[in-house]
Amino acid sequence: MVNRAFHKAVERYRSLVDEIAALPELAPLVRKLVDRREGPSYPVDTPVVFNRDLDELSPGSIKMILVADNPGRREQARENRRYLVGPSGKIAEKFFRDRPELGIDFRKNVLILNKTPIHTPRTAELKGLCAMDKTLAAAVASSQRVMAELLGEFYSALTEPARPGAKTKTPQAPFPVWIIGYSEMKKGGIFEVYTNTLISLCASSPGLKASLYFYRHFSMNSFTTDLKQQARPGESAAESLGRIGAAYRERILG
Repeated sequence: MVNRAFHKAVERYRSLVDEIAALPELAPLVRKLVDRREGPSYPVDTPVVFNRDLDELSPGSIKMILVADNPGRREQARENRRYLVGPSGKIAEKFFRDRPELGIDFRKNVLILNKTPIHTPRTAELKGLCAMDKTLAAAVASSQRVMAELLGEFYSALTEPARPGAKTKTPQAPFPVWIIGYSEMKKGGIFEVYTNTLISLCASSPGLKASLYFYRHFSMNSFTTDLKQQARPGESAAESLGRIGAAYRERILG
């Protein structure tokens, strides 16, 4: 069965990226951010990145949604244009590979989104990009709103019951949605717009809120270190993840 709602969300996502990519200010100002950073330079191939994994993922194979921050150096490279393919992605792959009891193949079963598709060398530099140009500041804010709405659309598409008589079914709730990295989701943070939009969505969709789990970044092993420190004796990985992710959810969303 064709999941029309899923493909409609994919096309809205693609349209958002195309709209932002057309902004003439974007590429040169991202280039300026790259040039003034410490460390080696790199070509800016894709200043706003559509995760092309969505052109290959089958909705029926997706078991969870994961939301990261924004595309980094490797994600925007011409040969990639995919999310979480750098060091953080490798840590995420290893995490699930080492825990087969979770039943997740990171590259086959996870729909990866970002809070914004706009690339910067480091996430913190989104603030610098916004300070450079009012049009880009508006684009960053608008992209967060749309990406949060798209999360809701993908969630609905993947959890709604199949129609009677259909040969295949989409996954049923509870359907986990992991939000990776929450430090900038606070008031005044880089991703405040994303947070506020998510809160509004949850107000009308209690099922979505119950499926949200918040965690630290995969980078620098923050995610795995936090999980190890907070795990309780005799608790399974799934139980630890559920308890920790829900506690952080209440901290962020109330």
